[in-house]
Amino acid sequence: MKEQKKEKYIGIDIGGTTAKIGLVDAEGTILRSEEYAVDFDGYETPILTTVLERLKKFLADCGVCRLQLVGIGVSATGGINTQTGRVDGSAGHIKNWQGSRIKEKMEEVLQIPAYVLNDANAVALGEVWLGAARGRRNVVVVTIGTGIGGGIIVDGNPLLGKSGFAGEVGHMIVSHAGESCTCGNFGCLERYGSTKALIKRIEQGIRAGEIEGFEDGAVNGRRIFEEVERGNLAVERTVNLWIDYIADGLISLIHIFNPEIVIIGGGVSVQRRLFVDKVRSKVLSRARVEFTEGLEIEPAELGNQAGMIGAVHFCRMSMLSERR
Repeated sequence: MKEQKKEKYIGIDIGGTTAKIGLVDAEGTILRSEEYAVDFDGYETPILTTVLERLKKFLADCGVCRLQLVGIGVSATGGINTQTGRVDGSAGHIKNWQGSRIKEKMEEVLQIPAYVLNDANAVALGEVWLGAARGRRNVVVVTIGTGIGGGIIVDGNPLLGKSGFAGEVGHMIVSHAGESCTCGNFGCLERYGSTKALIKRIEQGIRAGEIEGFEDGAVNGRRIFEEVERGNLAVERTVNLWIDYIADGLISLIHIFNPEIVIIGGGVSVQRRLFVDKVRSKVLSRARVEFTEGLEIEPAELGNQAGMIGAVHFCRMSMLSERR
């Protein structure tokens, strides 16, 4: 008796600098994948054009035809309208991205259904399906990097809002009349709690002569935590203030959504003792006690594959919902 072939999906994760394409089965196993740059010419070639060209080549290299595929799940940066699969909002530095008709163009190429959602929401779904939040139904995921992204799972479903824009936790205002933000407001969490914000504070301290230890000029997240590890108190004070802002944001989210677990993603999440454990301690000591009973705060598990896996899960969920 022949073994029944598993359903196969295309998972795509489009970021501001790179994109990933994967062939993924119904259990979330990535059978084959590739990653490539999308900013190679300063976005003169639109990101979507690059992705579509690489998608065709990827399918040819895999020897997969569209008849062997069930659907396409796409995780993408920016304000993604999940109804139309279009980029309706974009960071200003990504040229030729806003207005990209991702769903329409994907379906033209493969003639199978495509479903598109914001990358942070995809990460949240990936972690719920196969990662640190597996089996949980109420989850907050915050990704910390150049900016701050968020995904909210409520009763097992992604909170998308009217058009799919829900979860922009980086643009919660945490400091009234604070620093100006690219979104046009002032005092957004992203301006205080992102890795980019931490690097900026460290660089300011270096210029002011208040921080030493970066004589080689390399200021990045890894180097900052190396300095904390070796006992650089000035750096540690700056990091602790940065963690306070992140804790402020998480406490607000916890009080609104009452999750079972908070997942922290992004490169900085690998710093368990110096970052995740400190965030957990601050949040659990300051949030209202009825919200913290049984609450877990953990680093993400799926790394840079989470968006692609979550996009495929969103595709599967959407197709199942449409069949009902």
